[in-house]
Amino acid sequence: MPHLLLVDDDEDILSLLTNFFRKHSHAVSVAQNGAAMFAALEKQPVDLVILDVMLQREDGFDLCRRLRAHSVVPVIMLTAVSDPTDRVVGLELGADDYLTKPFDQRELLARVKAVLRRTAEKAAAPTRSETRPVLRFADWRLDVVRRELRSVDNTLVLLSGGEFDLLLAFAEHPQRVLTRDQLIDFARGASHVAYDRSIDVQVSRLRYKLEEDPKNPILIRTVRNGGYIFAPPVSRG
Repeated sequence: MPHLLLVDDDEDILSLLTNFFRKHSHAVSVAQNGAAMFAALEKQPVDLVILDVMLQREDGFDLCRRLRAHSVVPVIMLTAVSDPTDRVVGLELGADDYLTKPFDQRELLARVKAVLRRTAEKAAAPTRSETRPVLRFADWRLDVVRRELRSVDNTLVLLSGGEFDLLLAFAEHPQRVLTRDQLIDFARGASHVAYDRSIDVQVSRLRYKLEEDPKNPILIRTVRNGGYIFAPPVSRG
């Protein structure tokens, strides 16, 4: 039974979603602010966080940023603002999906199932990658089985699920121009619906973690009107 954590300061919404998800065989915990959210996460692990942006004490963007500093638990953000900029900000902070209020509960359920399915597929990835468990490039080591990125001094660099999948797509197709559509297919599967800007956001986040100078990248280079190219050679094993 998937365990969800709902974070919203509206008691009516919490009650509505709690009853809905429990009817659809999900365990549910709730929190009305950031302190309660982190307390709930310390108490027991959850499979996914549904996080409202418009919280009174600390907004969902700040909470997502703090959460991503130490956790890769999937996050779906909810907001009453339909501005596309908010969607981009949420993705930049590491959210896995984004839904605007008001929403159909069935759509939220479908998105929850989709994110959980992708998470489960990633967990099963070692069987797909047994012949190439470690990819090395520049001064980095990407462990495909453990889903870890480590620097030359063996420091672990925390990546969200989307960041890891995109970096793996680059490392498995080095030194060739990849369009945004190809990257979506390689990283998330051809059936996944995404938009170009989401790839740009993930690339930007990867650059800040990989590049010495993210504004002048040498590892992940932009190809004008083409997409991106992963410049370093990659070795396996």
